[in-house]
Amino acid sequence: MPANHFNTHCPDWATALFNGFSQIFLQRHPLFGLLCLLAILFTAPALLGGALLGGVAGLLTAQRRNYAKADRQAGLFSYNGVLLGLLLSLYFPWSAMLPLLILAAGGLSAMITQQWLKRVRLSHYLPAYTAPFVGMGWLLLCFATPPSATAHLIEINTLNMLAAPLKGFGQVMFLGHPLAGAMIAAGLLIADRRAFCWAMLASVAGMGWSLLHHDFYTALIGLGGYNAILAALAFSSQRQQPWLPAVGIASALLLTPMFAAIGLPTLTAPFILACWLIRTLVQMFGKTSVTATPCALEENQPRLR
Repeated sequence: MPANHFNTHCPDWATALFNGFSQIFLQRHPLFGLLCLLAILFTAPALLGGALLGGVAGLLTAQRRNYAKADRQAGLFSYNGVLLGLLLSLYFPWSAMLPLLILAAGGLSAMITQQWLKRVRLSHYLPAYTAPFVGMGWLLLCFATPPSATAHLIEINTLNMLAAPLKGFGQVMFLGHPLAGAMIAAGLLIADRRAFCWAMLASVAGMGWSLLHHDFYTALIGLGGYNAILAALAFSSQRQQPWLPAVGIASALLLTPMFAAIGLPTLTAPFILACWLIRTLVQMFGKTSVTATPCALEENQPRLR
């Protein structure tokens, strides 16, 4: 279904919120965003409230502070809030303070995103991607209770091997169930077939990379590929430089172990760093600048970040 057709049956606030979910995967497509939301509902309902609170907090903050309506409708002020809501719901026990913390984090992420967007448009600054989420996530996780150590056991069989690439899609949103990954992958296929192909290749590559290093648990639960998926999506619409998604995949896979080595939670940091390095190198060597609005198909309008 074309995004513009879906928009005609969807209120503005809902379109903006759904776009916020789809922007996690660097797309602007409300139907894709709805499928992301349903993936949370069906496979991790305990996280749904936090995701919605974070997304709504970012959207309301942007509206209250009169940020550009086009940016609000594109979901640019919601996606970091959604991710922060998921993170906080996952790592912090439920209490009366948790919703307030999620609302504050989502609102602050919108303000950071607005300042970043200004710099991008004035001086070709590097895109924010999920940097507000990662920066705030690192800070918030300093106060989280460390997860209890449990034995990581997962059977190596054909079914788990086939499910692992789908799990990679879900792990972008802290969802480890293959159904969540399948719903997200289906949404991406609807939004942009080219992006879907690159993302699936990235997830398979991430699984293969983990298997090559004998990290079977990481490979089979999808943690090996989710940063590579995002890096591939960031460059998937580059027609003049079609090799960039492959470089993004390789860079994200190579950078991922660095964060564990220095004791930082990985989150989506390897994806951000890989994209920043590639964009900087492309500009340094004087090649055609990497477009800041790489998703310009008629059915999937520019994401503006």
